Amino acid sequence: MEKTKKNDFVEIEFVGRANGEIFDTNIKKEAEKINLKIEEKPLIVCIGQGMLVRGFDKELEDKEVGKEYHINLSPEEAFGKRNPSLIKIMPLKVFKEKNIQPAAGLMLNFDGLLAKVITVSGGRVIVDFNNPLSGKEIEYDFKIKRKIQDMKEKINALQDFFFKKRFSFSIKEKKIIFAEESKPFLEIFSKKFEEILKKKIEIEKKEKGKEKDKDMIKNK
Repeated sequence: MEKTKKNDFVEIEFVGRANGEIFDTNIKKEAEKINLKIEEKPLIVCIGQGMLVRGFDKELEDKEVGKEYHINLSPEEAFGKRNPSLIKIMPLKVFKEKNIQPAAGLMLNFDGLLAKVITVSGGRVIVDFNNPLSGKEIEYDFKIKRKIQDMKEKINALQDFFFKKRFSFSIKEKKIIFAEESKPFLEIFSKKFEEILKKKIEIEKKEKGKEKDKDMIKNK
């Protein structure tokens, strides 16, 4: 049977556990066990492109479609070791300015970084910015449901991961032409898209009263 290899696009389902407890899954019945609401849509990733934690990503290689697998990952292969420098002492006034009453155990979002309040003492708050799963051994049960051959599915999988939204596009021979609205995103990620998809990336530019033309992104 043909096995997976690096740069294959695959649809997977998985359950991740730490200390025997589920912390993440894209299987609805498993998510319900931890009161996790998930969007019911296929999870499609490109193997070897960092769309999962490093150890999990690597373990997707050389696997059979439809077969169930179980893996154990060390902290280094999963969410990393705990970093003492990510434990910060912050003045209480920072929280008060944001109308937050800090308390031990409270999870907060600081500019996209998840942090946990460790202690509150006087005018100081000790906050841990380590990933909650850092320093832990992680287990995954997973199955590769299918390999993806359709180019549109591949492109949308990359948009979901890198953009967190989708833009319209057309595929013409050796290039992919995206809608003009995608420009801010593709100025950052066009080189990555070209590397993975093996096609040139262009942006369609529309001007009033003129025929639409293409604005090629030049990768530096």
